[in-house]
Amino acid sequence: MNRIDWNALDETARGEALARPAQSRADELRQGVGQIIATVRERGDDALRELSAKYDRCTLDPIEVDESEFVAAEASLDPILKAAIHEAAARIALFHRAAAPQPVGVDTAPGVRVERMLRPISRVGLYVPAGSAPLPSTALMLGVPAQIAGCREVVLCSPARADGRCDEAVLYAARVTGVHKVFKLGGAQAIAAMAYGTASVPRCDKLFGPGNSWVTEAKLQVSTDPDGAAIDMPAGPSEVLVIADADANPVFVAADLLSQAEHGPDSQVILLSPSTELLDQVASEVDRQCAELPRAAIAQKALAQSRLIAVDSLSQAIAVSNRYAPEHLILQVAEPRALLDGIDSAGSVFLGQWTPESVGDYCSGSNHVLPTYGYARSYSGVSVASYQKQITVQEVSADGLRHIGPCTATLAAAEQLEAHRRAVTLRLATLETPS
Repeated sequence: MNRIDWNALDETARGEALARPAQSRADELRQGVGQIIATVRERGDDALRELSAKYDRCTLDPIEVDESEFVAAEASLDPILKAAIHEAAARIALFHRAAAPQPVGVDTAPGVRVERMLRPISRVGLYVPAGSAPLPSTALMLGVPAQIAGCREVVLCSPARADGRCDEAVLYAARVTGVHKVFKLGGAQAIAAMAYGTASVPRCDKLFGPGNSWVTEAKLQVSTDPDGAAIDMPAGPSEVLVIADADANPVFVAADLLSQAEHGPDSQVILLSPSTELLDQVASEVDRQCAELPRAAIAQKALAQSRLIAVDSLSQAIAVSNRYAPEHLILQVAEPRALLDGIDSAGSVFLGQWTPESVGDYCSGSNHVLPTYGYARSYSGVSVASYQKQITVQEVSADGLRHIGPCTATLAAAEQLEAHRRAVTLRLATLETPS
């Protein structure tokens, strides 16, 4: 990992120190994704089969997972794993139900009632990666809030293996969360299929889920096309920022850094600490633990683009973290809650030495589909609200219009919108005319 002294850097160097790997949307990536999307739109299922053969090295026929595959998947899984999936789903549901938006009704003036009603997005598309490792936990994180929101149809895409089948745990998690259709599709082609529809894949109103740079780019492209689909957020390669004080356990800190580095070579991990001794200890511990990991080669590539940053204080560490806006923020300090008020931008925060980021990935109850690449400055993680539309309703009585009509007419006149003004004043005049 690269060692940096934050206070020895000028502003340009600080920006470079917090730069994400492959942050820019390279022309080659943009064009390649655009070509895949165009091919899927033009040739539908035939294109999906050809692209799956090319990129996933599998033959798809049919594209949709059938009932026999669900049954076989469930039968093949260890009962302990199935129990863990149910346990995690229940805890995720418990938190997401409690945090879900509620209908609201308020009298804003006598005779003026304003309400907010909630409606689920009709058809949603979930993307569950399965490149270097399948992610049944992502099926839970996406499927549970969709189920709570009451979406009419939930579609899920996940890449098939060379044998033409999806990961068994992903299929089981999808079934547990009430997903209606699962398709053996990955990459930009899966995003295109859900955004525009094919003979097999229904067109979705909004797409959810993380993915590699190709998936993220595809989501961005379809979200800017009026004929495409909305998206949850740009959720790309995983990242974590840890703030640790001198008393932090270097073994725990190193483990948290590596838990994100093993996701992929384009993941990024950052440690901020006012203790140079702690930074030294973590650097040694990362090397020791990394050598023991099955995915050590992947983690090492991510570590090459990661940082150990010395800061003057914990308050400066918070300022640097807010500037970076991490997907995951871990506070391994003596009094982590004392730092919470200063945090402006983070996808999810983990407090204290007994709260590894891993619990949020799986079963604490929070959602692990979070904004990356600094989008935590303006985006939130997936929640039940992500799957809902909030529709306002207002009802005004005659007395209510007498109360707020003059205000409406005055503002309409100020904006020189005479028809707006008259829509109110004509009614007021009627109310003032004896019957």
